[in-house]
Amino acid sequence: MATLLRMPEVAAGATEAVLSEWLVKENDPFRSGDPIALIETDKASVELAAEEDATILRALVSAGTSVEVGSPMAVLGAEGEEVDDLDRVLAGLGVAETPAPAPAPARREVPEPEPVPAGREVPEPAPAGSARRVFISPLARKLLKEAGLTPQQVPGTGPNGRIVRRDVDLAIAAARQQASPPPAPAAPSSATAPAEPVAGDGFQEIPHSRPRRAIAARLTESKRTVPHFYLKRTAGVDALLALRQRLNEVSATRISVNDLVLRAVALAHQEVPEANVVWTDDALRRFDSVDIAVAIASERGLVTPVLRGVEKTAPSAVAAQVRTFARQADEGTLRQGDLEGGSISVTNLGMYGVEEFSAIINPPHSAILAVGAAAKVPVVTDGAVGIATQLTLVLSVDHRAIDGALAARWMAALVRTLEEPLRLVA
Repeated sequence: MATLLRMPEVAAGATEAVLSEWLVKENDPFRSGDPIALIETDKASVELAAEEDATILRALVSAGTSVEVGSPMAVLGAEGEEVDDLDRVLAGLGVAETPAPAPAPARREVPEPEPVPAGREVPEPAPAGSARRVFISPLARKLLKEAGLTPQQVPGTGPNGRIVRRDVDLAIAAARQQASPPPAPAAPSSATAPAEPVAGDGFQEIPHSRPRRAIAARLTESKRTVPHFYLKRTAGVDALLALRQRLNEVSATRISVNDLVLRAVALAHQEVPEANVVWTDDALRRFDSVDIAVAIASERGLVTPVLRGVEKTAPSAVAAQVRTFARQADEGTLRQGDLEGGSISVTNLGMYGVEEFSAIINPPHSAILAVGAAAKVPVVTDGAVGIATQLTLVLSVDHRAIDGALAARWMAALVRTLEEPLRLVA
């Protein structure tokens, strides 16, 4: 019996997602649990697994299409099932027609609007004959309202002319460009002003991917709305490096310095539990376990999967989980749940030789720890100059959730743990 495959809510509160790729072809059978489609959210690509043995009788949505949660994506049937009149079956399932381009009258070309002088409101187009029904996702409608635009001003490129997120982004950008005052004419000169560069004049334009747009929007919002402050400490790590060497002699998974830093962050949260919080509009949310996001620069872009219960996890298990996340990030198989939760992120550029940097907090976390490269430096101990290996740590903190003195206590606990590394395996 034919059934509909609908777009799932792959992220809490999501209203739409992109069908990135079909992993099976029409009429090819698949088994329960097999990945059948790749769905792209703002944070990651997620494989959609089949709930039962079936085959795709007809794909209703093509790859690269933004689909509203709950909307049909395909008609499924039993293996070997033949349907004489699929359109009649679709009607019986409540889908009057496949989400293909609508008939010509509904998809007619819309003439380019005349430029509107800056400061004048853009009038809503008057309905021709009868009002046009506008299909738009709740998120797109909200963004248009915030930008002072109406759905009638935006041509939709989704199924049946639905207005989706990319249509809204283009409309807002065009409105801002129209509202910008024209540049003042240049003073007369014998030299001709250089023309606006075009693709091919020594550069390429690479379109923004959905994850890159999401990262840009999220971090811009963080820097604009979260009151950051920063603390810097150095930790002597000769004992830590010696412990790492001993552990790697017996560990099945190679342990990195960053794996030990993740474990030290968890112990610092245990020692100063008031820092294991995130800010919400109504209250501070304090967590019982220590979940830590680790920044991974994958082949598909930057992701921050979350390690769970790190305070109860051995260094070798932390290392194994980080490597699993790195592989899944490259393959695009991270799940949305892997990217949610936690109160702090850890990002490390030490492998590139970066000695020190400050990072932007990844909402809704209340802090992010930036780890630089370990370097041998001269130090004075008991009046004598010697050489020691030190690690530079910079903590970016959300001042709404964590005050300066509390953050300083947390940093002291972290440094103490790194300099007395047997705590990591106790």
